[in-house]
Order: sequence, then C-alpha cells, then structure tokens
Amino acid sequence: MRLTRVPRAAAAAAALLLAAACGSSGSGGPSATGLNPPALKAPTKLGATEGQVNLIAWAGYVEDGSNDPKADWVHGFEKQTGCQVHSKVAASSDEMVKLMKTGEYDAVSASGDASLRLIASGDAAPVNTALVPNYKDVFAGLKNGAWNSVGGRMYGIPHGRGANLLMYDTAKVKPAPTSWSAVFDGASAYKGHVTAYDSPIYIADAALYLKAVKPELKITDPYALDQKQFDAAVALLKEQNKYIGEYWSDYLKEVSAFKSGDSVIGTSWQVIANLAASEGAKVKALVPKEGSTGWSDTWMVYSKAKHPNCAYKWLNWIVSPKVNAQVAEYFGEAPANSKACAETTDKNFCTVYHAADEPYWKKIAFWNTPIEQCLDGRKDVKCVPYAKWVQAWTEIKG
Repeated sequence: MRLTRVPRAAAAAAALLLAAACGSSGSGGPSATGLNPPALKAPTKLGATEGQVNLIAWAGYVEDGSNDPKADWVHGFEKQTGCQVHSKVAASSDEMVKLMKTGEYDAVSASGDASLRLIASGDAAPVNTALVPNYKDVFAGLKNGAWNSVGGRMYGIPHGRGANLLMYDTAKVKPAPTSWSAVFDGASAYKGHVTAYDSPIYIADAALYLKAVKPELKITDPYALDQKQFDAAVALLKEQNKYIGEYWSDYLKEVSAFKSGDSVIGTSWQVIANLAASEGAKVKALVPKEGSTGWSDTWMVYSKAKHPNCAYKWLNWIVSPKVNAQVAEYFGEAPANSKACAETTDKNFCTVYHAADEPYWKKIAFWNTPIEQCLDGRKDVKCVPYAKWVQAWTEIKG
C-alpha cells in the first residue's frame, strides 16, 4: 500500500526549550530573532563509517521494500555504505523532539514546527554542508530558511516541501474561490461542510489570512504573533469552528469526506487533491491570493550522535537525485534536489508539485516553531510560544 504523510498534529503541549535571548557563544552569532543556540561545531571531515545509523522519520521517508516492494532505497544505501539502517516512524513533531532527547537516534526528518526546538535545545548540531556533496544541487529556496538555519549556519539538509492548499468541490462551491475568505469570513455559506487541518500550527493559517485582510494588526510573520495578533487569530478560528464539519489529520478520511460530500471546502495537500480526483471526487486545489502555509522537512543530525559518519552518508544519500525522486513520488511532495525531476517516473510530477517554481514557493510561509523571541525580529514585545498555541487549539475546538 502506498504511504503518504501521516498526521502531524501536535500530540501534547511540549514545552519549548529556548536558548537565551542575549549574548553569543556560538561562532555563527545570534540570529536576527535573538535565538542563540548552544555553541556546537560541525565536523570538518568524515571518518570511518560505524556500521549502522538510527533514524527517526515520517512514514514513507525511510522505505526498505517491506511496505511496497517497489519502494526501497534503504538496501541500496546499506550496500553502498555498509551502514545498516534502523528507523522509527514518528506520528508527530512532538514525538520526534522527545525521541531525539533519548540519545538513541542519529538523525531525524524534522518539520519546521520541531526544528527550532531541536536547535535551541542543542539536540540538533549545525551541519557542514561541504561534507554532503548533493547539497549543492538543493533548490536555493530551501537553503538558509528561518526554520533550518540560525545565524547563517545550516542545521540540516533539506529533504522536500509542500504547500497547504485550499481544496474545493467544483460542483458545490461556486464561484470558484480565490481567497481563504471562503473558509473564514465566508464559511457560513458551507456550514457543516468546511474542513481544516487538525493541528495547533493551523493557527498560522488564520494569521496569514489576517495579515492580508486586517493590516492594522501589523502581522508580518504568521509564526511570530504577539498577544493581540494571536488573540485575533484564535478568535477567527473560534468563529470558523461553528461551520466546521470535521477537522482532519488522516488524509484518507479527507479523501472520503470530499467523495461523499461531507466536506466541500477546506485545507488540503496536493497529494490528497490528486488522490481524491483519481477516485472520482470533483475537486480542485490552489494557493489563494493571500498565499499559504506549508512544510519543508530537514534531515538534522543529533549533536551527540553515536554514528555521525553514517548519518552524514544518509543525508547525502536521501537527497541524491534518484533517491530524492523516489521519495518525493512515493510520499507526495516536491523534491529538494534540483536534479531529481529528471529521475521521476512520472515526467509531469515536478510540474504538478511546482518543484522548480520558485515564484510559487515565495508565496508559501513554511512551518516554523513559534517562540517568545519574535521570529520577525521585534524586540519590544514577546510573542506567543508554541505551548500556548497547543492550549489555544484545544479551546478552539471546544
């Protein structure tokens, strides 16, 4: 059975581990946001491989043929490097953060709602990209992001990216929507048939919409919300809740809901839109005029990894053109390596997923971890940290 992205809703109100907001002991210096991670050094060279590597990953990222005989990029890696792969699938970013703290894993495929936590706590080490030859071919838009770098230092190797789209039933939603207003201010028109992603990070979707329609709030970054901005986003989502039919985290349930008509409009992913359409649902998906949120996953190395050389070998392998293409097609996301598109079996795949369309990605606000030191650089106010987002999400859903 083909796997795709598993639920990424936060499982618990994990406290953010933040570095001090002032002073610098790291060679990279403090970031513009004031986030100042521990002084950790990246290796200058690789040594002999250790014979194994322990990974934490999203379902579909580390496949050895056991789920689908056609999906196997683990055995090739093991044969080439001598590093035996041991992997654990995580169901949420919070789980990934907790697992990394055990010290049992060498690397993790972290999303933006986990990466800053790992960086700030010192669990993720900066990487020497020169030791990852395939990094040079990673799309420029994935390098030095607010979610995977601090002070100009990369803390991982980008894996892939995707957008959170507005999907709608073309037979029941007319005229065709062009704005997120269809699920916010105009949601009453589809009462009981609106769907939304079930995660605290969805608060950023409301903030992104308010950034466009309420400029007086002065929102510049949907992941950097002061109390007033945060309260406005929460209020909008509480109002939206009146019209929600169901919140989704299981992609199969969303496909089923659109096929049955239980859902006619709401947030989705390109892979879900493709699958729903292939099964007869009359749907379209788009990035509305306000832009969208999205994800960009990064392979990060544990700062005290027991098998760092095998971990670096894995980082280079997973973003090599052919393997990155395999993962992207199997998982349903745009590949990170610019040469991967030439390796996809579906030659239209990268066009559908906008892999090389950098203007498209400039409209996407990739998931990041909300912290007190405002990510937009403001120093005269504190922003609402992620733990508060988790609490608010429970209130929003009632």
